[in-house]
Amino acid sequence: MEKEPGNHTNFAGFILLGLSTSPEFQGLLFPLFLSMYLVSLLGNLLIILVIFSNDALFHTPMYFFLSHLSLADIGFSSNAVPKMLQILVSKTNTISYDGCLTQLYFFVVFCTTDNFLLASMAYDRYVAICCPLRYSTVMSHKRCLILAAGSWLLSNAQGLLYVSSISSFSFCASREIPHFFCDVHPLIKLSCSDTSSVEMMLMFEGSVTMLGPLTLILVSYIFIVFRVLKVPSASGKYKAFSTCSSHLTTVALFYGTLIGTYIRPSSTYSGTKLSVASIFYTVVTPMLNPFIYSLRNSEMQGAMRRLLRIWFRKERSVREMRS
Repeated sequence: MEKEPGNHTNFAGFILLGLSTSPEFQGLLFPLFLSMYLVSLLGNLLIILVIFSNDALFHTPMYFFLSHLSLADIGFSSNAVPKMLQILVSKTNTISYDGCLTQLYFFVVFCTTDNFLLASMAYDRYVAICCPLRYSTVMSHKRCLILAAGSWLLSNAQGLLYVSSISSFSFCASREIPHFFCDVHPLIKLSCSDTSSVEMMLMFEGSVTMLGPLTLILVSYIFIVFRVLKVPSASGKYKAFSTCSSHLTTVALFYGTLIGTYIRPSSTYSGTKLSVASIFYTVVTPMLNPFIYSLRNSEMQGAMRRLLRIWFRKERSVREMRS
């Protein structure tokens, strides 16, 4: 079933094979991933609500970036997981051509936004620890807004680049994608066009947008380590490192699977390995981030308790008025 570039009307779309074709495994995976997705959704929504309802947190750069990271994580998991759950619970595993490109676009946007936001958070920690006297000037709210807006704009530009590149391909023969969402590697492998030049361009661009922020993160933490080692007291060292522990944990989880999966040619792509790796950054990491940034963070815990007290007071007042 061939598709001419620029003409997609006769193309029936793709078939997503999902995670498992075994009914027994599907019955186990559906409640597992549904519960993980709901925890991720509720946890990240709570993070956003807490930060936006607390003016002090909203104007603190680290929490400001965290609210955008939570928003990107919601989009990241919501772009892929609902379709995966639909495949697990029903026999509807087809996706239209336009729907597939839309899913690819949002995957690239949210993934790249995570990259840039994690780099912005690392830069914030560098300025806070290495240049504390200039912190309020360097990390002003205006500059944080520019960094956040730039992250979203550049990510959307990259998403458009990927979609425009893939839309120029022709697809024939098999339409089966061994994955639970439309990803760039399986789409390139399914194409019967000459994809070598586009693939090299996308791999180079993807490597730059992934390794560039990671390099900034590593350089920032190298300076932070050297700075903290000069602190005379052990308690001072612990306090400085503890402010970075949540961010470092998220960086390790996010980049640990992402780099090994995407910084390579599509010829080495394995459907099973990519699906398993994708679970970590579309399901596991977005679910864990709210816990990572709240369990050991007294400011977030205090803001959550205040928000819950306000909510309970309102609920009590409403019940009293009704009675």
